[in-house]
Amino acid sequence: MAASPSRLADHIDVEGKLPRALDALGAVAGRDVLLIGGGSLRAHQLAELGARVAEIQRVPQTGRPDASADVIVGLFSVFRGVDRRELAEVDRVLRPGGRLLVVHDYGRDDVSRLHDPALPEYGEWSRRDGPFLRGGFRIRVIHCWWTFASLEEATGVLETELGEAGRTLAATMTRPRLSHNLAIYHRDRGGEPSA
Repeated sequence: MAASPSRLADHIDVEGKLPRALDALGAVAGRDVLLIGGGSLRAHQLAELGARVAEIQRVPQTGRPDASADVIVGLFSVFRGVDRRELAEVDRVLRPGGRLLVVHDYGRDDVSRLHDPALPEYGEWSRRDGPFLRGGFRIRVIHCWWTFASLEEATGVLETELGEAGRTLAATMTRPRLSHNLAIYHRDRGGEPSA
C-alpha cells in the first residue's frame, strides 16, 4: 500500500489486535524477535509487549547468526508464498522451539477494495490446498479495524494518503471505520508440509 506512515498509521488497528495475536502465537515477551519487512510501529508494539526486537528487510540471507531468534515475524511484503530457501534460512536462525509468524492481508473486508481482487492473499493462499496450509503452516485470522473519529476525518485521511482509491472507498463508508482482516500464517521451526 502506498500510504504514508504518518496519518494513516494512526488509524490502523488502534485496538492492538495484531500485536496481541502475535504474542499469543509466538510468546514474544522476554524473547528475541526478528521482525522482517516491518516498520517502527510494529517494532514498537512488539517491544511494548516485552520483546527484544531486531529488524531486517528481507530473507534469505538474513545475516543473523545460527539459533539467534526465538520468533521471526514477517510482515506483508515478505514470504510471498512458501519458498524452501527462505524457510531453510528461517529454521537456521530460529532456536529450537522457535516460531515463524507471517502476516498478510486476508481479504473479505472493506480494505481489500483498495487492491486488485486477484491478489493471491485474497484467495489461493487461504485455501486448504494453498501454499501456506499445504506447506506446514496453520492460519489464524484477526479481524481488525481502521478507526477514525468521524466520517469527515476518514474521508480526509483516505483521500490525502491514498488518492483516488481512498476517495472512492471513503464514498462507500457509512460509519467511521473500515474492516481489515489479517491472516497470520504460523509454524514451528522445522515445520513439515501437510500430506
